[in-house]
Amino acid sequence: MMQDLRTELNGDVSRSGYYPEIVSQGIDDALAGEPVRDFVLQHEPTFDGDQIRRHMTVLVLTPTRVLLVHTDEHPGDDLLPKPYTSTTAEAVGIGQVRSVVVTRMVEAASATLEEAVLTISWGAVQRLELEPARCSDPDCEADHGYSGTLTGDDFSLRLSATADGGAAVERLLSFARTLSGATAL
Repeated sequence: MMQDLRTELNGDVSRSGYYPEIVSQGIDDALAGEPVRDFVLQHEPTFDGDQIRRHMTVLVLTPTRVLLVHTDEHPGDDLLPKPYTSTTAEAVGIGQVRSVVVTRMVEAASATLEEAVLTISWGAVQRLELEPARCSDPDCEADHGYSGTLTGDDFSLRLSATADGGAAVERLLSFARTLSGATAL
């Protein structure tokens, strides 16, 4: 079964048409010989001025780790004057995952799943949001300092039925279930 998932992952990367050899090599290096338990990928074009730039993000769950493999294309810069790609892979041990957050957006009238967001936190990145603190007196002009929230936000992936297809959204939810189960051990 796990070999079938590796074959399916290779097929999905190849069908995307986005530098399949480069993306697959990044995944192979990050896997380091481990089998694939589950995966989800997103091929996303973005607009950068008058250029279209593409990105691919692949999340892979192995028996021991979550792999985040992201490939970008660049038009050329001071570093490399010709167009190039960069692939970054991060491996996070299952035991390091602190939370798996899934947000589903469902169209109310038809109960159709429109999109989903998966956020994975392992404590590497935190976001601090501050705002002026207030008291209950509407006429108070005193300085009450600040209040805020500190949120773990290491990685988020959003897929929508409109942009990515309903099957991609379902795949994201399936991956989230498998990952959530793996972190419960």
